[in-house]
Amino acid sequence: MSAQREELQDRAIVKIAAHLPDLIVYGDFSPERPSVKCFDGVLMFVDISGFTAMTEKFSTAMYMDRGAEQLVEILNYYISAIVEKVLIFGGDILKFAGDALLALWRVERKQLKNIITVVIKCSLEIHGLFEAKEVEEGLDIRVKIGLAAGHITMLVFGDETRNYFLVIGQAVDDVRLAQNMAQMNDVILSPNCWQLCDRSMIEIERIPDQRAVKVSFLKLPPTFNFDEFFTKCMTFMDYYPSGDHKNFLRLACMLESDPELELSLQKYVMEIILKQIDDKQLRGYLSELRPVTIVFVNLMFKEQDKAEVIGSAIQAACVHITSVLKVFRGQINKVFMFDKGCSFLCVFGFPGEKASDEITHALESAVDIFDFCSQVHKIRTVSIGVASGIVFCGIVGHTVRHEYTVIGQKVNIAARMMMYYPGIVTCDSVTYDGSNLPAYFFKELPKKVMKGVADSGPVYQCLGLNEKVMFGMAYLTCRRHEGYPLMGRVKEIDYFMSAMKDFLMTNCSRVLMYEGSPGYGKSHLLMEIEYLASRHENHRAIAIALTRISFHQNFYTIQILMANVLGLDTCKHYKERQTNLQNKVKMLLDDKFHCLLNDIFHVQFPVSREMSKMSTLRKQKQLEALFMKILEQTVREERIVFIIDEAQFVDGTSWAFIEKLIQSMPIFIVMGLSPFPESPCVAANAIMKNRNTTYIILGAMQPQEIRDKVCIDLSVSSIPRELDSYLVEGSCGIPLYCEELLKNLDHHRVLLFQQAESEEETNVTWNNLFKNSVRPTEDTHFYTLVSEGRKEVCYLASGVRLKNLSPPASLKEISLVQLDSMSLSHQMLVRCAAIIGLTFTTELLFEILPCWNMKTMIKALATLVESNIFDCFRSSKDLQLALKQNVTTLEVHYRSLSLKPSEGLGEYDEEELREKEGEVIECQILRFCRPIMQKTAYELWLKDQKKVLHLKCARFLEAKAHRCNHCKNRDFIPYHHFIVDSRLNPLDMDKVKKMAKSQGYKTEEDVIFSKSEVHKKYRFPEILSDTETKEVILHFFDNVIIKMRSSPEYIIPSESCRCEELLQIVILPLAQHFVALGENNKALYYFLETASAYLLLGDNYKAYIYLGEGERLLKTLTNEDSWSQAFEYATFYSLKAQVSFNMGQMVLAKKMLRKALKLLDRVFPTNLITLLLQTHVEKNRFSHLMSQHPQEGSVPGKKLALLYLQSACFSLLWKIYSLNFFFHYKYYGRLAVMMQVNTSLETQNYFQIIKAFLDYSLYHHLAGYEGMWFRYEILVMEQLLNLPTKDDTIEIIAYVADTLGHIKFLMGHLDLAIELGSRAHKMWSLLRNPNKHHMVLCRLVKSLFLKSRYKHLVQVLGWLWDLSVTEEHIFSKAFFYFVCLDIMLYSGFVYRTFEECLEFIDHNEDNRILKFQSGLLLGLYSCIAVWYARLQEWHNFYKFSNRAKTLVARRTPTVLYYEGISRYMEGQALHLQKQIEEQAETAQASGIELLKALENLVAQNTTGPVFYPRLYHLMAYVCILMGDGHSCDFFLKTALELSDSQGNLLEKCWLSMSKEWWYSASEFIGDQWLQTVLSLPSWDRIASGNVALQDVQKNKFLMRVNILDNPF
Repeated sequence: MSAQREELQDRAIVKIAAHLPDLIVYGDFSPERPSVKCFDGVLMFVDISGFTAMTEKFSTAMYMDRGAEQLVEILNYYISAIVEKVLIFGGDILKFAGDALLALWRVERKQLKNIITVVIKCSLEIHGLFEAKEVEEGLDIRVKIGLAAGHITMLVFGDETRNYFLVIGQAVDDVRLAQNMAQMNDVILSPNCWQLCDRSMIEIERIPDQRAVKVSFLKLPPTFNFDEFFTKCMTFMDYYPSGDHKNFLRLACMLESDPELELSLQKYVMEIILKQIDDKQLRGYLSELRPVTIVFVNLMFKEQDKAEVIGSAIQAACVHITSVLKVFRGQINKVFMFDKGCSFLCVFGFPGEKASDEITHALESAVDIFDFCSQVHKIRTVSIGVASGIVFCGIVGHTVRHEYTVIGQKVNIAARMMMYYPGIVTCDSVTYDGSNLPAYFFKELPKKVMKGVADSGPVYQCLGLNEKVMFGMAYLTCRRHEGYPLMGRVKEIDYFMSAMKDFLMTNCSRVLMYEGSPGYGKSHLLMEIEYLASRHENHRAIAIALTRISFHQNFYTIQILMANVLGLDTCKHYKERQTNLQNKVKMLLDDKFHCLLNDIFHVQFPVSREMSKMSTLRKQKQLEALFMKILEQTVREERIVFIIDEAQFVDGTSWAFIEKLIQSMPIFIVMGLSPFPESPCVAANAIMKNRNTTYIILGAMQPQEIRDKVCIDLSVSSIPRELDSYLVEGSCGIPLYCEELLKNLDHHRVLLFQQAESEEETNVTWNNLFKNSVRPTEDTHFYTLVSEGRKEVCYLASGVRLKNLSPPASLKEISLVQLDSMSLSHQMLVRCAAIIGLTFTTELLFEILPCWNMKTMIKALATLVESNIFDCFRSSKDLQLALKQNVTTLEVHYRSLSLKPSEGLGEYDEEELREKEGEVIECQILRFCRPIMQKTAYELWLKDQKKVLHLKCARFLEAKAHRCNHCKNRDFIPYHHFIVDSRLNPLDMDKVKKMAKSQGYKTEEDVIFSKSEVHKKYRFPEILSDTETKEVILHFFDNVIIKMRSSPEYIIPSESCRCEELLQIVILPLAQHFVALGENNKALYYFLETASAYLLLGDNYKAYIYLGEGERLLKTLTNEDSWSQAFEYATFYSLKAQVSFNMGQMVLAKKMLRKALKLLDRVFPTNLITLLLQTHVEKNRFSHLMSQHPQEGSVPGKKLALLYLQSACFSLLWKIYSLNFFFHYKYYGRLAVMMQVNTSLETQNYFQIIKAFLDYSLYHHLAGYEGMWFRYEILVMEQLLNLPTKDDTIEIIAYVADTLGHIKFLMGHLDLAIELGSRAHKMWSLLRNPNKHHMVLCRLVKSLFLKSRYKHLVQVLGWLWDLSVTEEHIFSKAFFYFVCLDIMLYSGFVYRTFEECLEFIDHNEDNRILKFQSGLLLGLYSCIAVWYARLQEWHNFYKFSNRAKTLVARRTPTVLYYEGISRYMEGQALHLQKQIEEQAETAQASGIELLKALENLVAQNTTGPVFYPRLYHLMAYVCILMGDGHSCDFFLKTALELSDSQGNLLEKCWLSMSKEWWYSASEFIGDQWLQTVLSLPSWDRIASGNVALQDVQKNKFLMRVNILDNPF
């Protein structure tokens, strides 16, 4: 039975019938229009209040996760219950009017008495429904019912394509009045209904001063059987289901296919509904919250009671309304006939019908309809209300009877304006603002209190859309503000200034055309140009702005320009204009022709006989000739610059005149225009191709310019980085988009403001670790002050998720226009892509597209790429590069280059499309050009549809959700998948084994086999000397490199690391899909993987962001005792610790690590007693574990995940404790590193054990335990020598060479560091691992730098530069410039100029990887500060020193930090010298503080000895400045000894020169460093032999000595 029902309901005719009442479905379909039919019946009007308020609530919701679908569910939950009840009681639903409905019981007059009783019973049961139903939280549902009975007339009208019907008559008016009298849960009977009913059956309550009555209840006699009574009554209803069909609610559910009937019924249904029925792909597509424009038309008649008379008037009005709406893609949604005339509800912007300039079209249509209907015979009054905004558009009702309707406050406002302001066209403020029409088209009306509308805002009368009044009203729409700079349009202004200069010098006409889509800032640009043009003497700038209406007014542009030239724009009366004109043209035009100017300038010169006989064409020519003469005369006196905004609306006649004008005389015309909606006219084409025309296509603003704009708009000195990313990405560099997004955030109270605090005052917590990180450029600081130098910062309200915010209605509307202009198939593709996310792959898109083939998809994608809906990229690196800046900034065309040739245009397009198809096939990665489009398209899906598609995406992606093939498909968090079940797809055993093997996990058979293998273990002979040991180690690495080169296919990976790409297109999207599916456990798993991946890639900020996402999900998890959940919590805290560690927040990092270890059952001691006990335990464990032979792959995966995480925690913990000055902390550090080693030994994984041994060695190196570190380095090499040289172990070997090189550099063994670093460089290069490769090059560079091996240094720097450019690696590039600065400061030559280094810093200091990477930016700022201090440019020194100072507190035990802090300390020492020279009071205290800071750095365990020579050098300098010669001698001697032992030639040379300088009797030369800087040779000169290296070494800065008067 249910299968039969589904089959019936799937028929097109049944679906169409569901939108229509039985009155139409079973009607006679007379071809006569209008046609009238009369009958008797009972009417029920049900009004359900509360839905409008709910619609408003949903339409203004912040987030995308509550929208149309929830609204549909709630609406239909209530309305379908009412519909079902009406149908059960035999009623026919005539119309749904928003949240109300009108039902009919059509019977013979003699049956009315009984049927009224049935209808009352039905009404009371409807009220009973709402008493029983649970009301949605916050929803105030009120049901009011009115009943009427009597004579009813049906009127059918329309045209060949669309039919409409109305029921009219006294009963219809009565039912509306009865409903209006009803209060909540009332049933009101009209007077006629009360007269016709069976009064004995009804208990009523009288209404004061009314003939209508209120029903209290039915008083049925005890013996009365209502069921029998009802059955008997239904026999008089023609289409009530009975017999075999009694289980159906409607007979129309069983309609058989009938093409003729179907065709007749289709005329009563809107086209978009028919499309939905035809296209099964778009089922459910039509229910949405959508920005539309409502036009409510009300017609009041002279003789309202005569259906035949008003029928012809309604027919005429309907035909005209339909024809007008059709032009602008508007539609009639409903036609009502109640006591206040006939109302047409017209809507612009239904799904599939959205058009640009919708509001203007709606107003144009409203004026046209008003003018026509006002002339129709028998129509007394025409009233029209126009309102714009978000309403619910959707199918409301029951599955068997429903209608497409609109509900919302804007519908109510339009209806109320129509009724409260009769006889005119009115509009609300949103329509007024959005029309982009001049203010003189409107008139503000007095406010009235309108029923059901709390605050409509200002109401305007639309006066008409003809450009009749223009004098003084067509100026530019923008106004220039001194306090608001023009952002991001420097080049565009430069082109104007250049063109202006040419115009003045050559005395030839110039045309400058700026094209840009709406919102690109053309009007602001022209406003600035007007200001610049008017500043010159003997120039006159005349600026006007056109509107869409201007295009339809012949010669309007020239008319308005000439009015300005003649000074008529300031005249207040036509007589004043007339006098002015007479004075201007008396020498140029005969008096009898003055009347030529009457129409064009609205004056009243007498019409001469000659003029009355003149043809229109001749008049036009005379007028043009006169204007030419006037302009020639004006140009001789002063230069004219015409500025025309919205020049795409210049009319054809004006274009022709402008073409003649620029050929006849020197004139400068500047135009701003949007792309032409249609092909421009011949004259416009000719102007664009003119040799003196420059055509500039405006592009997007750059991210920094958007950032500056936001800070100026908000008057703040900084904004949160999250907000910056949201606005930069969301705006796509379009100023309007940025403004609308900001307005939306302000509307939802997302943005909060507070007084700016200094960074020292801010108490660092996890939540503010990255707070207010983005600042505008320095030249905008003046504009961001609130008052008197006060600065405010912006921050986000707590808990706000910007990426989930629903787009602003204005921007959503722009996207809907684009979407609706596409074919249905293209719409479907865009909507499916929106499910995947902003970025997607063709592979995944093909997976979720229903019933598409690859060729069709590629062709559609190529079209959409060509239409700028999508961008395509060959790799994720190309994508990242494009995201860093908005690619197209400016296009400049000269002459015919501005236009494509018209010949062969079709063939060219076809060829271009084929090229695009090839590009799409090659690229495979695509991204929405505008995020707003993705959000808009995503919101069009219904919840269930979204779930199905998200599930498809998740199933497809999870197979790839791991590290790349190069990285052996491992997890980013080692063995993570063994702990958490993150998969949707069931795994077969082969997949399980493959995954386990990729993690290095062996099967039982592998373990048994490996145990049976006997390895001959290699051990280092004890008799080897240090030199021999070194040779053995280096020889081993050399052999490995030879083997790698000779057998690349077995050892070297076939591809580079693609982890970053997989992260962006697989793992992160997969997490988002799981969030959408509500699979929070799985989403958390992938967010933690993402955070871990970003930490590996060096992006602390991104890791922080996704840990925030993970934290939100962690709070939703309920199974607190779950082991997997405990592990996820521990992972979460360990990753937070890693981020905090990298940001130099050691207290926070330590706190997080302790939490993580506690969750992993490894509580770390908190006092000395437990410390000693734990140390003893770990020593015993260590002895036991070292005695065992590791058997790799034998430890279960879950245990490995646990051990790896513990090891990572201990590794960070010992580094944190080593940073602390307290003596007992070194014991905590020692315990932590010992626990790391023991934990690693438990894993029985060689790589993990080797890493732990190297950490152990480094710890003992820094702590000064020489024997211990040597022992563990030997153990590492023994482990390596015993491993087979294959692809799995090559990476371990490269890591060891790299890490040993790093350790040797730290310890000052520079020669060995270079040897090891060179070999590590070769290995990482062959292994195609750029992330590791760039780090080893950075380390190698510093060793070579200190050794003064400049040729090798420059060679390695070249490799580093090439790698940074190829990989778009900002860290490598920043390190490159850091070394370049070091070379200038300390080596005495120039590799890259200071200006280039400074430019790099200015452009990239806000880069998130650099900004949140402790050390590198500190070093760059400090180097620049030292440079300026040496030049004694103290203003610039303070600027960069202060920036560096904010980073000093981020102490991390890294080489980069110590490089940076040593440069910073040098800058402070130079500043101390300035203080002493100026005899500052604070000099003594500053010197003591600086010396103490330097001593602390030397005392720290984590400061490598390689930094000691520089630190002692600076200590010596501070001491001599302070007058402590003895200490100075000691520090100088120590520094020289260390430099000599380390082979640090760079520092040794500088120390020697300093010693000689400080103790010589030579006088100081004031500008010594300036002279040195001016003579610094470039590397090219050194390499070519023009400058000797020995001479270069003398280019050292000699630190000035001014001894303090009062020494220690």
